[in-house]
Amino acid sequence: MRRLADAKDYIIAAFILLFATGLMVSRHEGGLQNARKVSITVLSYLEQPLSNIRIYRQALTSNTYLQRQNIQMQDELSRLRSVEQQNRILRELLDLREESEHPMIPVKIVAKELRGINNSMTVNAGSLDGVKSGMPLVNSDGLVGQVTFTANHYAQVLPYSNSLFRVSARIQNSRAYGIVSWTGQNNELILQYVPQTIPVDVGQIVETSGASNRFPEGIPIGEITDIQPGRGVETQTIFVRAYADLFTLSEAFVVAFEPDTVINNLMEQQEELF
Repeated sequence: MRRLADAKDYIIAAFILLFATGLMVSRHEGGLQNARKVSITVLSYLEQPLSNIRIYRQALTSNTYLQRQNIQMQDELSRLRSVEQQNRILRELLDLREESEHPMIPVKIVAKELRGINNSMTVNAGSLDGVKSGMPLVNSDGLVGQVTFTANHYAQVLPYSNSLFRVSARIQNSRAYGIVSWTGQNNELILQYVPQTIPVDVGQIVETSGASNRFPEGIPIGEITDIQPGRGVETQTIFVRAYADLFTLSEAFVVAFEPDTVINNLMEQQEELF
């Protein structure tokens, strides 16, 4: 019975509180309306900054997504450009092969050493592929070097950027003949022993002459960039920029050219005579 009395007290107290709250609300309805108006006004002022924060966060998310997409597209564009350049090089090599008077052996550069004065390169074709010592290495731009040693499936090449490299050359469409060698500076070559009486202009093309019986004639070597008269001699010094870029070179051809044995025998007899 005591617990029931206690419960009645709680119930009565609850009803009294509800009744008091109702009276309070009914008597202060205008105050509540004012409170609602104040809260709505405050919220209206806060809505714009909060909306800006939300928009800023969305912009950050969109920016991150677009940056990722931009990186992916740049990577794809770089890959497509690389493929396009590779296709262009292969097309030029095929054109060179079709136009050549001599058989061409396609090779890839598998090793390079281009940091000193005794530079070298290695290609993935050797004696079993028809490559022989002394054969020229060319690409679609021009002369690259000369084969020096061969194995069954590989060959060593002496590039033009080697202190030992020499090639008999001529200036295209002229009777100016000389010897081309490397200056020691990247793709810069030097053409020597051209008489000063022969007019030479910047921009003229230098090509193999065929006079030494080591290279076929007509292989482009480079373009004349500067001419300096010799001091105390009757020849001029001609600087040439090589066409072939050894640093980016990946594919090339070994020209299956072999010197004329009759000419070689005559040259050997001449050397023995003197």
